[in-house]
Amino acid sequence: MKKLALVLTSSAALMVTLSACGDDSGAQTDEWAKNVCDEVQPQVSQIQAANAAITDASAGDRAPADVQAADSAAFQDISAAYASLADAVDAAGDPPVDEGAQLRQDAVSELRAISESYAALQETVDGLDTSDQAAFADGLQGVAGQLQELGQSGDEALNELQSGELGQAMARQEGCQRPAEVPSGGSDESTDAEGGEGGEDGDGGEAQDENADSAEDAENQNTEDGSGDQPGTELDGADG
Repeated sequence: MKKLALVLTSSAALMVTLSACGDDSGAQTDEWAKNVCDEVQPQVSQIQAANAAITDASAGDRAPADVQAADSAAFQDISAAYASLADAVDAAGDPPVDEGAQLRQDAVSELRAISESYAALQETVDGLDTSDQAAFADGLQGVAGQLQELGQSGDEALNELQSGELGQAMARQEGCQRPAEVPSGGSDESTDAEGGEGGEDGDGGEAQDENADSAEDAENQNTEDGSGDQPGTELDGADG
């Protein structure tokens, strides 16, 4: 579950990085950027809140049904946030730059694909068997794998949208500034996870350490529950 929180933090960072640097841009570009950025911050905040909820679910021993409910709600919120971001970019129209129509279409398609991926993850989590703790842990491992694949998927269109004149215009918009992080009610692990926005390299090492700890915790829990030597999962307790 801790790994899940780390992956979701990276997802939130995807749109937070809309802030760039620069000073030049025309009035039309600024207007386009404002139309998009006015919708960015609420959605990024929603993604961060979902990430915080997952981190909270990782603190302490949670019943599988509780973890499932937290995961499902988080994935639903993230899916909705990316869908709203896609709508915002689409509604803003073609950006007034070279190949603006293609930039918009590619970015919208990419955002909708991310939204659909999280909706699929929600369905996967909803279908997990919470009556068998070992089977549930195995299912969470599968969710973690899907999240890793999603985190490694291409975001070329979004990167292109945030580059050059458009990126400079977005950097000047309040809505595209980095929002305050959502505090978690759980342990300090939430701070560590959200700190991953600064760079994915740090996330990698931390994820490995936390995954190992969580896997050991899950294995110990399985033994205590009499479920045998089932494989542990780094998602235990953080599946939310």
